[in-house]
Amino acid sequence: MASGIFALLDDLAILADDIALSTKIATQKTAGILGDDLAVNAEKATGFKQDRELKVIWEITKGSLKNKAIILPISFILSAIAPWTIPIILVFGGLYLLYEGAEKIEEYFHKKSHTKDEEVLKNSTNEDVLSVEKQKIKAAVITDFILSIEIVILALGTVLDQPLTTQIISTTIVALLATFGVYGIVALIVRIDNLGFYLIKKEKVSLGNFFIALMPKLIKILSIVGTIAMILVGGGILSHNIEYVHHLFISAIPVILNEFIIGLVVGFIVLFVINIAKSFKKKIA
Repeated sequence: MASGIFALLDDLAILADDIALSTKIATQKTAGILGDDLAVNAEKATGFKQDRELKVIWEITKGSLKNKAIILPISFILSAIAPWTIPIILVFGGLYLLYEGAEKIEEYFHKKSHTKDEEVLKNSTNEDVLSVEKQKIKAAVITDFILSIEIVILALGTVLDQPLTTQIISTTIVALLATFGVYGIVALIVRIDNLGFYLIKKEKVSLGNFFIALMPKLIKILSIVGTIAMILVGGGILSHNIEYVHHLFISAIPVILNEFIIGLVVGFIVLFVINIAKSFKKKIA
């Protein structure tokens, strides 16, 4: 009896070690997308009245958890009955990330004008505020859904050689870390200006003004880093899942730079094709 208990504990310890190692590897592989997820959602969660910011972030967090609840079981079923679909989903997800990255670069250089929800919120009724909030929350949750697919599939793809139990636990841990880690940091970022106001009240004006000015700059930096991360992750996904892409590498430069160049080129190709399709659709309409 005692030997059976010790054997069970030994098995559990081995399982825990496998899960810890698999989770660590999966987290490292998804770090780029997590950085993009953070940058995108930090940008989307700003522009609200201060007393609404944390409530909005919590609503987006709940939407993210619902996304994971949908994506995780579907991913596990596919990995069990049709693991060959995982690389295909990864490639399509990678192409989407590259499209998003190329579109952000195009918007930056073309200086496209975007409607500012912040301006709408300044002169609006309470109903208008709630309407704008719902729209921004919905947009953020949709973006999170797409990024969540990529995070889950990429995390799952790193542990496909492990037993199903390890796959499920490791991928679920990464998914939960992605949600609470990303939105926890977002909550801290959008409250940086509050820290500044607090310091000003304590007569530490220069330090307070520093934190107030820091938030928009930090979000801008995160946006740039997120765009680079999308292109790197997308290029890496293509190079790891399409054999032909490896032949395009330039041996004289580092692998990461090869992946970035390939991601950039493919991203603008996808952007060009989609823009042509949109123009064609408008003409038909």
